[in-house]
Amino acid sequence: MMGISSIKPITVLLVAGVVLAGCQSSRMGALQTQSQPAPLTPAPAGTVTSNQLPPPAQPNAQQNGNFPTAPANASNPNGTDVANLKNPSSIQNVSTNAPVTKEALVGAWKVSTGGSNCQMFMALTKWTGGFRAASRGCPGDAAAVSAWNVSGNKVVLSDTNGNQVATLFQSGATRYDGQTSGGSAISLSR
Repeated sequence: MMGISSIKPITVLLVAGVVLAGCQSSRMGALQTQSQPAPLTPAPAGTVTSNQLPPPAQPNAQQNGNFPTAPANASNPNGTDVANLKNPSSIQNVSTNAPVTKEALVGAWKVSTGGSNCQMFMALTKWTGGFRAASRGCPGDAAAVSAWNVSGNKVVLSDTNGNQVATLFQSGATRYDGQTSGGSAISLSR
């Protein structure tokens, strides 16, 4: 028994000696003397100025910055002609006369309205006012959107009570432009 217990201190001393010898190795010094990458040059410093940006250009828009008028056969869900809306000149013109399909609208959309961008998700789950929709981070009228539906060649966005929030017309393969009930421009794109 005495022989085994005297081996333990010797083993501890041997292990400690190996560890200390490893610290004295010339390999460790070689790592520190390798060439280091050259320091990066600092970013240019200067003054920051601010100016007013010009209004955004809309696709298929007239040169004066207004949206073209909606097609004559377009009407809102209440049966009123688009010409009787608050600001009919802000409704985007339809680039195709083909009806909009529900299947083409299912999924995630980027929304631009009120100078902000947000997201909207549309599903084919039945909901008040059509099908289920959910907005994320949207301002103003777009924040109230909880439903969507297709009526001929337009997309109608509605709130939880079925009240119309916005009407949009197809302006490209994956883009819809229109107006909110409050009169703001709104667009959906992928």
